[in-house]
Amino acid sequence: MQIYNLANIPSPPQGVWHLGPVPIRAYAMCIIVGILVAMWMTLRRYTARGGNPDVVWDAALVVIPAGIIGGRLYHVITDNEKYFCSTCNPVDALKITNGGLGIWGAVALGTIAVWIMFKIKGIPLGPFADAVAPGLVLAQAIGRLGNWFNQELYGRETTVPWALDIYYRVNDSGAYAPISGRSTGEVVTSVHPTFLYELLWNVAVCVFLLWAHKAFKLGHGRVFALYVAGYTAGRFVVENMRADEATHIFGLRVNVIVSVVCFVVALIVYFRLPRGQESPEEVDPARAAEVEKDGGSAGFN
Repeated sequence: MQIYNLANIPSPPQGVWHLGPVPIRAYAMCIIVGILVAMWMTLRRYTARGGNPDVVWDAALVVIPAGIIGGRLYHVITDNEKYFCSTCNPVDALKITNGGLGIWGAVALGTIAVWIMFKIKGIPLGPFADAVAPGLVLAQAIGRLGNWFNQELYGRETTVPWALDIYYRVNDSGAYAPISGRSTGEVVTSVHPTFLYELLWNVAVCVFLLWAHKAFKLGHGRVFALYVAGYTAGRFVVENMRADEATHIFGLRVNVIVSVVCFVVALIVYFRLPRGQESPEEVDPARAAEVEKDGGSAGFN
């Protein structure tokens, strides 16, 4: 048994609580809180640009399920050996509350779903993408707390003062249960808290996006492009510090490669998109027409 170091960051003793037969999972709660925060920020930012708040709610109904499905698909595909090996149960691939969402898949499928919705509605996607970007990366920061509760996605062993202690967890029958079990008090290892590194980076990216949007009057999707570039830059560093199992391509973790590709693409897109911001009439043409018909400009800031 490893001696507990009071200077280290402790892991939560458990990540699942029960209200009778109903499991309350910290991972799921972190995702829900993140979604609510992102919704609140997007509503404020999109309506301030002249967007219709109903569009935000419609987008949420599309992007949330698409994001969860896309995130899970990416995780299962890139970590398929955890679900489709000779001793694995493929049904576990559906158990999303046990952890395992790939942000790349979530953003990709969510973006496609919202793009289709905006195409059907005849509304430009750029202003909405710019409105959602800061809240999205802040939601990712909140979601990383779920990894802390699940004791997953941590870094290599270390002796730094802020090392994260990983506990041995067991279920009611005493069997090893790293996610659903409760800590025995035994410290298995002390590692780099990569969940915390990414959390802090995401918060910094959120603050940067809020500042850059206002300081440079960014529009046409350029804030979203900056979000992708900013997030992937930090993810590249953090990913190289992680020690958990991962799919490798050419000797590199798959998420390292994806980070580099997305970073380069995001920068290219950022510099190719138009400069300046859309007018309220461009943000939501239908709403602007209604306001003009009523002979006023109420609702635009």
